[in-house]
Amino acid sequence: MSPGFSTAGKSTILFLQGPPSPFWYELADAFEHAGARTLRVNLCSADWLFWRRKGAINYRGSRKHWPDFLRDLIRRENITHIIYFSDRFPYHAVAQQVADEMGVQPLAVEFGYLRPGWLTLERGGMGVWSHFPDDPAAIHAIAGRCGPQPAEGFEAHKTSTELTFEVLFNLVNEYCAIYYPLYRSGRIGFATFEYLSGLRHTLRRRLNEKATAAGLADYYAGAHPFNLVPLQLQTDYQIRENTDYKDQKVFLREIIRSFAQEAPAARHLLIKLHPLDSGQIPWARIAHDLAEEFGVAGRVHCFDGGNLSLLIEKSSGVLVSNSTVGLMSIRALKPTIALGDALYNMPGLTHQGSLDAFWNAPDPVDPGLRDAFVTALAGTIQVRGSVYDKAGRIEACTAIVRRVLDGGVNGYGAFDDPPPRFFRRRRPFS
Repeated sequence: MSPGFSTAGKSTILFLQGPPSPFWYELADAFEHAGARTLRVNLCSADWLFWRRKGAINYRGSRKHWPDFLRDLIRRENITHIIYFSDRFPYHAVAQQVADEMGVQPLAVEFGYLRPGWLTLERGGMGVWSHFPDDPAAIHAIAGRCGPQPAEGFEAHKTSTELTFEVLFNLVNEYCAIYYPLYRSGRIGFATFEYLSGLRHTLRRRLNEKATAAGLADYYAGAHPFNLVPLQLQTDYQIRENTDYKDQKVFLREIIRSFAQEAPAARHLLIKLHPLDSGQIPWARIAHDLAEEFGVAGRVHCFDGGNLSLLIEKSSGVLVSNSTVGLMSIRALKPTIALGDALYNMPGLTHQGSLDAFWNAPDPVDPGLRDAFVTALAGTIQVRGSVYDKAGRIEACTAIVRRVLDGGVNGYGAFDDPPPRFFRRRRPFS
């Protein structure tokens, strides 16, 4: 469908769970102002709190009956699109399947592959459910059709703003569960324990900032060659659903074993915690024990904090599962290996050989393909904006409404529509 043809008057858009911020109801307002009709299903107490619009349907049934409820709602209300944030959230994964089954367009919104200041808008989902091609020739062709794109995303929001909304959302659900007794969030553990642990961990990180900076000074200065392993959050759906590593301990074991056997003797391995890590998992101790087991305790270091961009720049290469840090590394032209299923994992961007070969002969990044990949992303499945910053929300809402109602999700036909990567991935998950 061409971008000049609007389907606003024919569209009924069903909103499922969104990010913990005003973004979701503002996006619904923007769709309504453009002439579309919107509906909402609240799944939990925090959904009700953050929606702030009339007419939402409160679903208090079980997950078992969720598919039938959706089918009935789609038929009754003539739903044309279902939009959701976090595509592998159990209710949303089911919604994607039901939408495909009934000829409704499922729309996944998420934080951007390009960061900061970008959001993702894809048909279906992200990761292994993305339709984005993984063929370098197709990437170059898309970039050529998209033309020049904005070089930077929207100004990054404050981490404190994101944390405030996130904590409020999860604590409301935990303490007001009686209103939606059959709701299951898919979270690992209790939010209260996680946030208390996270508060303690944040205080400890701040107290140790000078010591961390001192410990990294030699690496910033280039005194020791090293590879970088940025950990993701263990609770991240991209880890739990789009990798072999349901537990990152397995990920670290595989890397440290290979490092001990194959990396040059002078090489070090730096393991960096995610900035929002709650401290509930003792990653430093786990890394130390694995390094002891494989005889490289003096060369493996786990730390919390540091300048990520500078560490990438100074490293000999970066190892990720499927983190967006891998794309940061590629953009810095640093050799990168993605051991999970990542959107950017393709010849010319990431190392395609074995993990053992990566330490001494990593595949280089092709600068031309890197530039084409970023352009293709920005011109198709990325939108500038933010779910937390007011001005960023306005910009994102405008872009999302335009793409959805003009039939431009996944880029106004800028690329052929390959099947999701679930059916194309190179290495099967266990």
